[in-house]
Amino acid sequence: MTYRLTVSPDFTPDHLPGWYIFNTWLQKQLGEGIHLEMYNSFQAQHEAIAKDQIDVIYANPFDAAMLVREKGFLPLVKALGLSDEAIIAVNAESPAKDVTDLPPGTRVAATEDPDVRLMGMIMLEPADLTSSNIDLHLCDTYVLVAKQLLRGEADAGIFLAEAFDDLSGMIKKQLKVLVHSQIGVIQHVLMVGPRLTDRRDELRDLLLAMPSDEKGQDVLNNLGFDALINVEDEEMEFMIDLMDTLNT
Repeated sequence: MTYRLTVSPDFTPDHLPGWYIFNTWLQKQLGEGIHLEMYNSFQAQHEAIAKDQIDVIYANPFDAAMLVREKGFLPLVKALGLSDEAIIAVNAESPAKDVTDLPPGTRVAATEDPDVRLMGMIMLEPADLTSSNIDLHLCDTYVLVAKQLLRGEADAGIFLAEAFDDLSGMIKKQLKVLVHSQIGVIQHVLMVGPRLTDRRDELRDLLLAMPSDEKGQDVLNNLGFDALINVEDEEMEFMIDLMDTLNT
């Protein structure tokens, strides 16, 4: 049997090779065939999940509820010291100095990344901006969100903070950050599906031990992680409840 690993489409493209390296490492550790499948959109990934085609996923917090409650996934680990945060940015020449300076009808560029867009919309609330009074421009990537701002095609952009930080210095120099979230407890989580839950403890032990092994540490470095830490079921439920609260 060949299992399938996937990664939330909002991952930083610079780390794409790292996921292929991780997949090769994981296959050797488990002695199983594992195919890494990358999807270009959340819709395509959700369709694969609905068809029970995914066995291991590095999932964004928004999708975690569906994966746990509808598909029987269980948490494994998360990256040490990393949290999902959002940024609202504008063109550096924009007169806006704060989100409250953004008027109704503001053109907002964002990706389909659900948890980041949710955090971004919450940060726009002080300006009395909602999904009903903004002009939302959906982009495939955060680079395209930045390009909309640089070209004057959008007035504000919602970014995953990590993705914003990974933009080139030249691009960031032409942008201005209005607000940066500091929630601190929302993170992507590596999760295992029903066909592999019987090997959950084995998988978790292998992942937690990666820093103590030279090859394992190299794999982590390629992913941009220092180490992986355990995620208990109760912690996963807390994050799911928090996302539900933010979404109401």
